[in-house]
Amino acid sequence: MRTADKQIADILVRYGEPFGGNVWRVQGTAVIYHKTLERIAAQAGIVFEPPTVIRAERDEAVILVTGRLPGAKPGTERVEWSMGEALVNVNYRVSGKQAAYVYAMAEKRGKDRVILKLIELHGLVYSEEEADEFRAHQVPVRAVDEDFEEAPAFDEVTEAEGDLKRRIDEAGTINAVTDLMLDGATQAVLATMPPGTRDEVRDYAKARLVALGWPKRAGRRSAA
Repeated sequence: MRTADKQIADILVRYGEPFGGNVWRVQGTAVIYHKTLERIAAQAGIVFEPPTVIRAERDEAVILVTGRLPGAKPGTERVEWSMGEALVNVNYRVSGKQAAYVYAMAEKRGKDRVILKLIELHGLVYSEEEADEFRAHQVPVRAVDEDFEEAPAFDEVTEAEGDLKRRIDEAGTINAVTDLMLDGATQAVLATMPPGTRDEVRDYAKARLVALGWPKRAGRRSAA
């Protein structure tokens, strides 16, 4: 394992996260799942202040995010801040009829950058949500260590994820969402996705269920 990868692995293990399955390389750049960073933030006890909206447009959002990491002793708390930005068709691509959630993306990017700073991984690894530049000029890549499985190209995952989210948005009832997520074809698509992306789609479906009134109006089985 190369020196930089060992540094990343040593930090991840502090928070109970394995290197394999969480980190891969895109054209030599180490990338980590957003979901992994969320788990690390919870494990580390990172607390975020209310965000400050710097720019709010239909297709663009810029948000200032500040996070605090408790110290072992009083007065040793660490504070970091960073910007999260998303601009449709510039650094945030939307596939097909997929809706653009610029504020959510800006928040994710800002929080991910702050988490990476607070756990001292900034500059060593980037979040998968960091920028859509990682999705451009993409070639299939192998996970950082040769023992891990080959990771799919970003574009392939993005198209499949975008299509499923679009179909979830179009599902107008709780049962329609459940049927979609339990469908064999959907399950086959989910099985090809990296764990972080698969969890993201499942969470998206659960959020759609809640928006439709689940569990109060649920007529039968649960989805995802």
